[in-house]
Formats: sequence, C-alpha cells, structure tokens
Amino acid sequence: MPTFHSGEISVAYEDEGSGEPLLLLHGHPFDRSMWRPQTAHFGRAGMRVIVPDLRGYGGSSVVPGKTPLEVFARDAAALLDHLGIGRCVLGGLSMGGQIAMEFHRLFPERIRALLLADTFAAADTAEGRAVRLRTAERLLAEGMDGYAREALPKMIAPYHVTALPEVAAHVLGMMRGAPPEGAAAALRGRAERPDYTGMLPRIAVPTLVVVGGDDVFTPVADARLIHEAVPGSRLAVIERAGHLPNLEQPAEFNAALAEFLQSLPAPTAADR
Repeated sequence: MPTFHSGEISVAYEDEGSGEPLLLLHGHPFDRSMWRPQTAHFGRAGMRVIVPDLRGYGGSSVVPGKTPLEVFARDAAALLDHLGIGRCVLGGLSMGGQIAMEFHRLFPERIRALLLADTFAAADTAEGRAVRLRTAERLLAEGMDGYAREALPKMIAPYHVTALPEVAAHVLGMMRGAPPEGAAAALRGRAERPDYTGMLPRIAVPTLVVVGGDDVFTPVADARLIHEAVPGSRLAVIERAGHLPNLEQPAEFNAALAEFLQSLPAPTAADR
C-alpha cells in the first residue's frame, strides 16, 4: 500500500488502473475500502482510480483535535501533486462530498467533473453542531463499537442489514475499525464547515448528484436541492439503497457513474 506525506502526516492510498484520473473521497467513519466496487470496476474500464484514506482513518496518520474540511481538501490536492496530476474527476460521498465541495472552493481549476453522492451542501444548524460535538466526545469516551452498531441500519437501508450480510459486515467493520481520535476530529471539523449552497450555482464543471432512494441521513430532497442549484447537473436516485448506494447497489451506482463519465468531453493532456 503506497503512502505519501502531506505536511507532517502520512496518507495511505490506492492507485489502480490507467487513463483519466478519478479521485474518490470516502465518508465518515469509513476508509478507502468503501470504494472497493468502484475501484475494481472503473480500474478495469480504463480509468485511473485513486482512493485515499483520509487523515484520521484507515492506514493514514491519526491526528487528534479538530480536522476542518479545508485540511482534508488540501491533503487531496497534495496527493494529486504527489502523483503528478493536474486535473481529475473528483467524487465524494457524504463527508467526502463535502470535502469535494470544499476542494472546489479552493481549487476549482483542478476539477474536470464532480460526483456528489449522498451529501448536503448547507452548514449544520446549531442543533446539528451540538450533536456532532456530543458524538465526538462519545467516541473518545466509549470507542467506536456502540456507535457503529447503532449507525449501521442508517448507513445502509435497514432491510439490507440482513439481506446483504457481506455488505453489512464490511460497513460495520469499517466503522468499528475507525480510530476514535480521527473520527472525533473530523466531526469537530464538520461542525464548523461553511455553507456551500451559495457556491453551487457557480460550479461550472459537469456534475453528477447521486443519492440512495432510502437514505435517511441525506434524503433525496437534499440531493434535489444540489441538483437544482448546480447548472446542468444530472441527478441519479438509486432505488433500494440507503446512505451507501455504491455498496448496496454497486451495479446501478456504477452504471450511473459510467454513463456520466462517458458523456464528458474528451480529456486533454492536463486531464491525465
């Protein structure tokens, strides 16, 4: 597993396939294996798929305290620099989608196209911030196990907990294995994130918005708000899926993403 240094920390990542770069950012509290079906599929389909472990997760350095979305976005830019990539198709799910929006705020010229999956653009309400901060303290005090078991039937649709036991075990394992310090730092950072809704109409690259039809964390209504605000964007609702449609319905998710990628203009030399 390759690693690189972003400032003082080490970031683990996978780099599969060749061709146009597709950088995918995982959600909380997961790791790069969240994208396993997409890494395999698009790596074989002529894309160069890059999936990092965000700082605080997986095989990357654990940084306690608070990790703002800007820090995650700058880590992603540093990874592209490390790999010699100027522009990429950038995608993220949930927290990863918010990092992708932050990346667009900072580095719009480095994005060829956007995938925003099961995410929302607005800042947290006061109540939402309080919940994130309480959850961060809980993770530090109790560890990940109780939280992971409670969150599982929301992360994936409850009917998939039994219908898709391998998926359920994978999701539960990622959550239980996340370092509490890293997960808590990310929660604290997200509690202070900016509101991206005003930026959405200024997104000038092709954008695909994807959401699970039964997502309770970021419902279809949240995805429609992003879709309606981003000029020319596409919306794909993956039926019979919760917050992780890329794992619950990988064939449908991959088909929606493949159709979007095929619609993009031919890449230039800067896009490889």
